[in-house]
Amino acid sequence: MRFLLTLLFMLLPMLAGAVEFDENTRSLPLGPATQVFEDPTGTATIEDVSSPQGAAKFRALDAGSLNAGYSRSAFWLKVQLTYSPTNPVASADWLLELAYPPMDHVDLYLASDTGQPSLTWKTGDMLPFQSRQIKQNNYLFDLNLKANQSKTAYVRVESHGSMQAPLNLWASHAYIEEQPSRLYILGMIYGVLAVMLVYNLFIYLSVRDTSYLYYILYISCFGLYQVSVNGAGIEFLWPDDPWWANTSTTFLIAAAILFASQFARKFLQTPRLGFWMDGPLLLMMVCAAVIMVLSLTMDYGIALRLVTALVLIFTPVILLIGIVAWLKGRRVARYFIFAWSAFLIGGVINATMLLGHLPNNFWTMYASQIGSVVEVALLSLALADRINTMRERQAQIMAQSSKDLEKLNQQLAVSNRLKDEFLATLTHELRTPMNGVIGSLELMQMEGAEDDIELYRQTAADSAQNMMGIVNGILTLTELQAGRISVQNEAFSLRHLLFQVRSAFEPLARSKALTLSVELAEHLPDSLQGDALKLRECLDCLMDNAVKFTKVGSIRIRVNGQCTDAHHVRLLVDVIDTGIGFNRLDEETLYANFYQVDGSMTREYGGLGIGLAICRQLIELQGGRLSHQSEPGNGSQFRLSLDVVRAKEGKSAVI
Repeated sequence: MRFLLTLLFMLLPMLAGAVEFDENTRSLPLGPATQVFEDPTGTATIEDVSSPQGAAKFRALDAGSLNAGYSRSAFWLKVQLTYSPTNPVASADWLLELAYPPMDHVDLYLASDTGQPSLTWKTGDMLPFQSRQIKQNNYLFDLNLKANQSKTAYVRVESHGSMQAPLNLWASHAYIEEQPSRLYILGMIYGVLAVMLVYNLFIYLSVRDTSYLYYILYISCFGLYQVSVNGAGIEFLWPDDPWWANTSTTFLIAAAILFASQFARKFLQTPRLGFWMDGPLLLMMVCAAVIMVLSLTMDYGIALRLVTALVLIFTPVILLIGIVAWLKGRRVARYFIFAWSAFLIGGVINATMLLGHLPNNFWTMYASQIGSVVEVALLSLALADRINTMRERQAQIMAQSSKDLEKLNQQLAVSNRLKDEFLATLTHELRTPMNGVIGSLELMQMEGAEDDIELYRQTAADSAQNMMGIVNGILTLTELQAGRISVQNEAFSLRHLLFQVRSAFEPLARSKALTLSVELAEHLPDSLQGDALKLRECLDCLMDNAVKFTKVGSIRIRVNGQCTDAHHVRLLVDVIDTGIGFNRLDEETLYANFYQVDGSMTREYGGLGIGLAICRQLIELQGGRLSHQSEPGNGSQFRLSLDVVRAKEGKSAVI
């Protein structure tokens, strides 16, 4: 009795896994009826696993298909098939499918009810494509089942890659009928990749943007990876090269990561965003290059594990970089984020399936391909959006350049007009004193002019002095523009300087009935160190304009300031008048060479229009600043701001 119970216990797994079908069956997933035995050493033979002791080691699958992730063990799959047609004369051909092309070794053993199992076929992608019984990317075997016949199928699988073994039973006609839908899906995937490849290639040849080149290389590598992992590579591209059929999967996905990282660097311009964003992409490129080398020089199973881990790290990292780039104002990063989100979802689903945490079915098997199609389409939209953005930016630059060019043309026209006016004014200003000199000399030569000769001499001297002032102003402006004037740092008396300015302009102010006053803050030191001659020239320019443009009222020179420390003083010198004033003008216009508020040839006030330009350049040469306030009819106020140094004890003033 004990012997019978033991025998029943050993035969129970075999009885529990039987699959019965008839002529109306089209296809059956065999996972629920499949039993599995893991052989860690890979040394078990068909005799071992088919013996009663070996049969006891089989266990039922707890999933729809075997999914052991990355395992070096060999696995034996056993399923009992019984063909029981309802019509005795019905005939059909039955196929056993293992729907995972990257499997290294697939050995099929068949046993009838009365016979011992024997090797029926030996294939796998470590063997040439011609080793397959039926020339398909998946592994197909003819079961040769007759009516009311039972067979037990033993499938031994072994791989250095992911261990996936979905078994299906197909009626041959049903398998043929189902192929178009599968081919349509694969054709759509490959077609989208091919279209995007050609489309972006033409764009690259047109615009020569390296972003498109790296994107093309990425599409090429990823497309070839999909061809390889789907079994089309060994079927059509390298049928007699099993080594490359296995190596290409790892090599191509690593190359895809390499070019995708470089594409992201160029597309998002991560070097400009900082090393903390560019560094991870550079690290990904280095890791991908290392894996490419490893895939060619060592066991591809190790490289495949490494590249799978790299994919799981790379996709969220590049997605995070895209989000940060979007937050930093990169508009094109929007499509980039959506594209890599689709690839992330598909890649994670596929990688999780390869690691054995998700079942192997159509959606998990093709998740990365479907995600990649969406990603490629969205990245192409991103590149198109980038072109549109560049065009918009170029249009803005062109519009701005047109405005700048128009402004420069206007400035050039104004400059030419001012120069023409300056030449006309200069001719007029020089002719007037020249006529005074010539007229005075002619009068002095006339008979009976002895009584007025002193008056004529004074008139000639004043006219000559006026001409000399005009010439000196032109020479000073020319030297300033040529950079031939330097600052002289010498001690001077502030009060004496103001006295000189007042003495020079008081007669002119008195002749126009103007009040001229000088206000000096008492706390300011008198002995200072700086360029007194240039400061005097600045004040002369401002005072000349104040006297010239003031008909009634007063002119004030107000000197204030503060001691910033024990050795430095900030002077604030204001020249305030009650003259005609002028409209609000920007500094570039008011202080331009040859500019005059009244530029007509019949103007009332005279002058060359270079006084304020000279004053500004002289005060800036000393490290100061010239500013102004004015309103028409209410006078003007010009301020000189200048930092000077207290003169050291014992130094005498030069003025």
